[in-house]
Formats: sequence, C-alpha cells, structure tokens
Amino acid sequence: MRRLRAVMVKELRQVRRDPFSLLMLIAFPALMLVLYGFALNFDVRHVRLAVQDRDRSPRSRDLVASFTHSTYFDLVATPGPGEDLERLTETGAARAVLVIPERFGQELAAGRGATVQLLLDGADSTTAATVLGYARALVSETNAEIVEGALARSGRREAPPLALAPRVLYNPELQSTRFLLPGLIGLLLMITAVLSTALSVVREKERGTMEQLRVAPLRTIELVLGKTLPYLGISLLGTLIVLLTARVLFGVEIRGPHLDLLVVVLLYLFGALGFGLLISTIANNQTFAFQAGLIASLLPALLLSGFIFQIRIMPPWLQVVTYLVPNRYFLVVLRGIILKGEGLATYWPEVGSLVLYGLVVTALASARLVRREA
Repeated sequence: MRRLRAVMVKELRQVRRDPFSLLMLIAFPALMLVLYGFALNFDVRHVRLAVQDRDRSPRSRDLVASFTHSTYFDLVATPGPGEDLERLTETGAARAVLVIPERFGQELAAGRGATVQLLLDGADSTTAATVLGYARALVSETNAEIVEGALARSGRREAPPLALAPRVLYNPELQSTRFLLPGLIGLLLMITAVLSTALSVVREKERGTMEQLRVAPLRTIELVLGKTLPYLGISLLGTLIVLLTARVLFGVEIRGPHLDLLVVVLLYLFGALGFGLLISTIANNQTFAFQAGLIASLLPALLLSGFIFQIRIMPPWLQVVTYLVPNRYFLVVLRGIILKGEGLATYWPEVGSLVLYGLVVTALASARLVRREA
C-alpha cells in the first residue's frame, strides 16, 4: 500500500505541474457537453421564404399565411413579377421562393385545380429535403381544407385541387456530398494550416534555434512572413489536390470564377496561418501546441461554422460566438463559388470578415513576438 500510495502521490504531483493537462481532463468534457448540447440540433425552423404572389386573391393570401404562420418559414421578401427569383437564393437572401400564378384563386374556385412552384436552394441538401417535406405537408393541409369546404357546399368529395411543383437549384439530386465537400475543405485547410505554423515555431523553441532567429537582423514582419509563406504554398497545393479529388471522385465541379476561388482561399489561409502563429507564441512545447491548435481549429470549424449544424437554430448567445469563427464566412463563399457559380462581389461582407480576421490574428501574433524579443 505504501508503494501504491507513493506512485499515486507522484502522479498527482505530475498532473499538478501540467495545468493544461489538468484543464483538459476536467474542463474539456464540460465544454464539449455545452457545445454539443446547444449546437447539436437537426431541427429546421424559420427558413427564409420569399413569396411572389401574382394573383393577390384571398385564396393566395390564405396559402401564404399557411406558410408564414407556421414556425417553418419566415417571410423575408415579396418580389414582384419579372424579378430575378434565382438571385434571391444565389445571394442567400432566401432559401426558398414560393411562386403563386395568376388566376390562382379563380382556378381553385372553378374546381379546375392550380399549381404553385417552389424554388429551393439545394446547396444544403439536408435542409432542402426537409423544407420540401414541410411545403408538401402545408399544401396537403390546404388541400384538405379545400376538399372539406367543397364537401360541405355540394356534398361531393373532389380530388385535391392544389399541386406543388418543386424546383431544386444548384443540387437537383439533393446529393449530400455536394453540400459536405466544401465544408470538409474548409475544415481540413484550417486544421493543417494552424498546426503547421504552430508546430514549426514551437519546434524552433525546443531546439533553441528560435533565439538565433530573434538576434538575427530580421524585422518582425520578415520573421512572420518567412514562417508562414512556405506553409501557404504547401496549403495551396493541398487545396488543389482536394479540389481535383472532389472533381474526379465525386463529380463536384467549380461553377464560379477560379480566380475568385483562389482569392478567398488565400484570405482564409492567411487567417489560419496567422492563428497558428499566435498559438505558437503561447505554447512552449509541441505537445501543448498540437493540442491547443487542434482544439481551437477543429471544434469551432466543426460545430460553429454551419458545416453540419445550422447556425440559425442555435441559441442567440451561441450565434454571436460563431461570428468569431472564420469558417462561417469561408463556407458561405466557398459554396457560393463551387455550387452556385457566384463571384466574390456577391459575398463582400464575408470576404471583408475574412480579411479582418486575418489582420487581427496576425497583428496579435506579431505583437507577442515583438514583446518576447523585447
């Protein structure tokens, strides 16, 4: 028992000397529970809906009300005749567009039936399939009300007069691969870029060569660029390989401008490499750098970016946290370029956020390097 007690005391002292490992053992499970508990939600609610009502009859208004009075849809736009409806889904202003034709009310009153069209943003295949199910259920409820009304008036049960004609944009087959691959690209690039710079600088510290770099006639900006540009080139090569693999194996082609894709990848990697450099100024060994870099890059990119879990259904306080995650902006632009064929002009707020993120983390990393030199 004395020997066992001695070993246990020694191990507890060792843990006490490594506060990061102790924090991982105690706080990390609680953190994961909080994140998963709030972010892990597959419900689809409050879908942004645009309605083009070309009939403007009491019957068409009743149909619109059946959509907007539910918790499934939120009315965000009412485009007029002749407006570009696909533009609403391209920019993300709406996830679905309901089009009610002219003479809709008259056709239903005459018992001849009518068809409404639903345009769906299929980039997110899971959400699109759920939204289509909601729309069909609401149309079925409307049909039931119409049929019951006709039965009360004439005593005859007629065929359901209202039909829904869905049209899925960008991903007509609703293949989940097309939705997941851009998210995987962002996740993999973030992890590799952060870990590469973080481990590179910490490796210099462990070998003692970092002090030689600090006394060398190098300015901080030269040290930062010298440590990040090689990994920027390696990350770009990795991006090219991933995109080619996605094209060959999964048939995911780039529909938008290739130059715009290169620009947004560069901006994204600029921030990721800067964040890795910032972690390296905090870590003193490769184990700590690897653990901190993996947690700080993997968890937000996986849980808080919209890659798997929809941001709009998270609690408001957690939605605010997602604004600090660069993957949130990168995924929007990446899916827009690859799946929708859009350019950067459509997503200038997201591009601006990536630029701001890269400047902030790189400035913080440079400031800490200057402080260490001093």
